[in-house]
Amino acid sequence: VLYLSNPDGICRSGRRAMLDKLSDLNRAQFESELDPEIESRIAQYEMAYRMQASVPDVTDLSSESDSVFELYGEDSRKPGTFAANCLLARRLAERGVRFIQLYHQGWDQHDNLPSAIPGQCKETDQASAALVRDLEQRGLLEDTLVIWGGEFGRTSYSQGKLTKDNYGRDHHPRCFTIWMAGGGIKPGMTHGHTDAYGYNIADADGNPLAADKHIYTPGAVHVHDLQATIMHLMGIDHTALTFLHQGRRYRLTDVHGHVVKEILA
Repeated sequence: VLYLSNPDGICRSGRRAMLDKLSDLNRAQFESELDPEIESRIAQYEMAYRMQASVPDVTDLSSESDSVFELYGEDSRKPGTFAANCLLARRLAERGVRFIQLYHQGWDQHDNLPSAIPGQCKETDQASAALVRDLEQRGLLEDTLVIWGGEFGRTSYSQGKLTKDNYGRDHHPRCFTIWMAGGGIKPGMTHGHTDAYGYNIADADGNPLAADKHIYTPGAVHVHDLQATIMHLMGIDHTALTFLHQGRRYRLTDVHGHVVKEILA
């Protein structure tokens, strides 16, 4: 969040007084013109002030106990690390923030995978598990859906120099793995299959499916099925948001998508 601190010479009470006067001017203009955009402007100023007043407290991790830092790992004491951001995510969830997204970069290992992947895992494994455990211990996991994944998978075969110590994996959108926790997800299970080569997704009997598969197939999950399931867990019926465009009945899941009921608690 940009501009959290007031400029030099402006205290919080002074900022509040300035916004109150500005709101009076905007309100007078609204009563004169009845333009709804003016009301939106008033609300945006108020939201910005609330964020400016509350975000510094949320991002200050100094009140966390040593046991919490031990749970998330030593990196959680360092601002900007994935571990610190996982801890920050829990603090945001505690305060009612509805959507939180964390990033961890550098997974595009077309080469040097053996030397790079251990560090990537070390930076993410403990902190990711700690976030789920921390949410559960605080009674938040039941109402919080945690999704850990990337934009695509990697090939089961190697590329690059192809030596013992240096090789990589290419992009592979045909099949990949994510994990989910909390928020109505059935714990302790895996769902979905690939063929014997890990190249295509497969049905429950192991039969590979085409990459453009859209018809719902038990045991196989298309990205539209994943999207429909996530929306279902958030209380959104993806079929209720359908609109007609150029002869097709579009929705947030294109014209496809089925809720994967097998993974629901």
